[in-house]
Amino acid sequence: MSGPAQGHLAMLLFSALVAGSFALGGQIANEIAPAALTAVRFGIAGGIVGLVAWATGGLSRDLLRAPWRFALLGGVFAVYFVLMFEGLKTADPVSTAAVFTLTPVMAAGFGWILMRQVTTPRMALALSVGAAGALWVIFDASLAAFLAFDIGRGEAIFFVGCVAHALYAPMARHLNRGESTAGFAFGILTAGCVLLFLYGWRDVQATDWASLRPLVWITLGYLTLGASAATIVLLQTATLRLPSAKVMAYTYLVPSWVILWQIALGAAVPDPWVLVGVGLTCLALVLLLKPETPGG
Repeated sequence: MSGPAQGHLAMLLFSALVAGSFALGGQIANEIAPAALTAVRFGIAGGIVGLVAWATGGLSRDLLRAPWRFALLGGVFAVYFVLMFEGLKTADPVSTAAVFTLTPVMAAGFGWILMRQVTTPRMALALSVGAAGALWVIFDASLAAFLAFDIGRGEAIFFVGCVAHALYAPMARHLNRGESTAGFAFGILTAGCVLLFLYGWRDVQATDWASLRPLVWITLGYLTLGASAATIVLLQTATLRLPSAKVMAYTYLVPSWVILWQIALGAAVPDPWVLVGVGLTCLALVLLLKPETPGG
């Protein structure tokens, strides 16, 4: 399998796993502090990825070069996850996932600033279509709400997190110095965990872990294995093989995945008018993934 093909497959899995975070996270967001939840999941995920890196020879002294890189990337990733759950306290999971689809536009901008990655006219069109679809869902297919810029507090909070997520992809590619995927991910998760415990130690102490209901633990397990350990490796795999805008293009699938996740969890199907916006995000994905050159 070619490098670009590996990147595309990694991001397809990434989008499905991330969608589960929104669907499950929306059900437990008000039961545990975001910083406490994210600190624990980063700690466990870091341990798992560290074992994988050790078993595959990915742990080396090279990881000690410029450790500030991991602090920077881990901090950016932590901001995204904490603000995601802060936003899910009041925002609908599908609407929050739609906010997430604004990241490709921002990633394209950061990709040019950091890597001088050029956005082609067709890619710009695709990003515009995807952004329009996202806004359609965010404002609940209401032109009046859009004109009044009536955006919810949860969506606004999560948008800031999405800025951090969009910055992460080009930064990871820019700061990688040849380390293995697992080793690099271990450094990021470890640094993020340390920063989160320093920031959210009071929340960790204040959480009554023994009284949390089973769904919280199930969600924590999923977030740790599926949406931390796996996604950071998948994202790192993709960022080294694809342009930043194409990496982030797969976020356009997330609202569709979230709808499927929610239906599986017993939620109702969203309003048909809202699904129009979801359809636009899927169209944007198709436009973005059409190769610019053979093998792209």
